[in-house]
Amino acid sequence: MTDSETNSQFSVAPDPAAQPSQFNPPSDSLRRIFLGPEGLRPGWGLLLYVVLFRLMITVAQVLLRPMMHRLTHTLWHDFLQNVVVAACIVLPAVIMSRIEKRPFGDYGLPKRGAFGKNFAWGLVWGVAALSLLLVTLRGLHAFYFGSLAVHGARAVKFALFWALFFFLVSVMEEFLLRGYAQFTLARGIGFWPAATVLSILFAGLHLNNPGESALGILSVVAIALFFCFTLLRTGTLWFALGLHASWDWAQSYFYGVPDSGGMSPGHLLNSSFQGPAWLSGGTVGPEGSVLIFAVIALMFVVFHFAFPEQNTSLLSASVMFERPHD
Repeated sequence: MTDSETNSQFSVAPDPAAQPSQFNPPSDSLRRIFLGPEGLRPGWGLLLYVVLFRLMITVAQVLLRPMMHRLTHTLWHDFLQNVVVAACIVLPAVIMSRIEKRPFGDYGLPKRGAFGKNFAWGLVWGVAALSLLLVTLRGLHAFYFGSLAVHGARAVKFALFWALFFFLVSVMEEFLLRGYAQFTLARGIGFWPAATVLSILFAGLHLNNPGESALGILSVVAIALFFCFTLLRTGTLWFALGLHASWDWAQSYFYGVPDSGGMSPGHLLNSSFQGPAWLSGGTVGPEGSVLIFAVIALMFVVFHFAFPEQNTSLLSASVMFERPHD
């Protein structure tokens, strides 16, 4: 028998188990489901963020129920509620920043620049834009400033209270829909598609407001898109926070007009509207006036030139929203 025959006779048949597998291990498949090139996939990130938010809200409601019950029908009840909700909106993002191994500032609120120039300019813009709208309505005899409703120390106390109150409101609404959610959804579908979806959702949250109208809802979408534009240009939410807070403060406290259909006690002026609702805003307030779209359009134009696109912006479209995060 030749050597070749001997080798052939005693050769061992290939073991199928020893061959390279044509299928990836289940662990790799699961990893691809949850993880992408940038880490946790945007859809799972958003889902986990919402779950954490709901969990924290539920726990807070249980723990604070006795205190909230004692404060029922007081302004402090609403204030404390805003504190709790704001915390439950921000804290899940802090957790997500650890899970995703990103700086928390990537979600729109970096420590650098906090309460700085952009925030201050936002405060100015909010009061100025609303004042422009109301002065225009006054010129058209659709709005009257009226007389003082509160005086002295009482006026100062309410001014400070509503300033803090509406800052919390701005944190709640801006960070909920233009913070972690905007950043994460934009990683999946792009900045402006994400901004559009979340702006419509933002308007949907206003549907249950008393006295709201279709025109008012459309204006909410428009102003939300402007907030997104400020995020894109400045790279942070600080300008939007300032504008949102001062707009609401001037509307609800200083001028004493309805804010998305609601009136706030302790407002400074006894103002009033007259004329058709499409012009005056009716029960919605100035946000329900057709002229608000002209004001928002003007804000877009002025902001475009006042805050030109910066290639080095922390959250610029080219760096953060159109290509994977390094």
